[in-house]
Amino acid sequence: MALNDVFQAQRVFQNSLLAKPNVVGVAVGLKNSVGEPSVCVLVERKVPVAALSASEAVPKEVDGVKTDVVEVGYLRAYDSPRDRYRPEIPSGISIGHYKITAGTLGTIVTDRLTGEKLILSNNHVLANSNNALVGDAILQPGPADGGQNPADMVARLERFIALRYVDDPDIPTTPTTPTPNPPTVPPTPGTPGSCTIVNSVVAVVNAVAALVGSQQRVVPSTVVVPTNSQAAVVDAVAQTPSNEVDCALAKPVDPSKFTGDIVGIGQVHGTKAAGLNMAVRKSGRTTGYTTGTITLLNATVNVAYGARTARFTGQIITTPMSQGGDSGSLIVDAAENKAVGLLFAGSSLSTIFNPIDAVLNALQVNL
Repeated sequence: MALNDVFQAQRVFQNSLLAKPNVVGVAVGLKNSVGEPSVCVLVERKVPVAALSASEAVPKEVDGVKTDVVEVGYLRAYDSPRDRYRPEIPSGISIGHYKITAGTLGTIVTDRLTGEKLILSNNHVLANSNNALVGDAILQPGPADGGQNPADMVARLERFIALRYVDDPDIPTTPTTPTPNPPTVPPTPGTPGSCTIVNSVVAVVNAVAALVGSQQRVVPSTVVVPTNSQAAVVDAVAQTPSNEVDCALAKPVDPSKFTGDIVGIGQVHGTKAAGLNMAVRKSGRTTGYTTGTITLLNATVNVAYGARTARFTGQIITTPMSQGGDSGSLIVDAAENKAVGLLFAGSSLSTIFNPIDAVLNALQVNL
């Protein structure tokens, strides 16, 4: 097939192809399977042919020229996820409590009781690692990215699940309005309280793998073990306070400004359980759109929050796909665009997230 014939077919059929749903472009290229010049139909996301009607499907040929469907993702003029977004505010961008540096706006959810539209992210992004009060200002962009209070206040802290630290077993795990802890040193970029992705140590069965290379030091949990007693080790570990989620909600000042679209991903509908080797993706404040693969399930991890440590159980670990400031990103599966989890921690070797259904149930919200 001569290239001129392919260009001619593109000119004739381009408008009709662009009119199909999910099609974002038409070009000329080589068909992947045979290397033959073809009319390439660019789509934001590939969907199974069985899910398309006859009019929506891309024909296998146009005027005798083969076609090829190429997934190119959500095409947009590049803004920085750290920018100030107005009048519309998508998800996957910089946001944060007015006393932290910056984290990521995960997605928009609805309250199961009231139906209100709420912003989902981490406790350490929206609630300053428990050191916040309901009603506190939430800024977009986060303070580290130029957000000013009150000029850039887009929401107020609604509720959060309090973090339980290994040295503080009495903190409740239900949504709460705490009395702030004694004043601490104001957060700076590179500290977990300001939403840097924190280091973690993964405990799988009795093996402990140290994850190193991020900006903070690894903080392993320590247990005093009497005279080689294995039973004492098990008992001490069992009594360590643990968490299932690092999550919080904020109530928008103007809900109509929040689109629900995640930058580079689009709308997410429904949830999906994580599986080994599942391909996932996210859009975050620091690294933008990235992809990864789930490598570990049901992980118990010790996570450093500055000088404190919190243990998490039932967590999911992927290949490295995030950096400091990506905390709060929604993890989405690559096949069906369903939510899998809420990113909250990691290192240069891995990314860690809470299972999404655990987050939604803890906060009593729906996607």
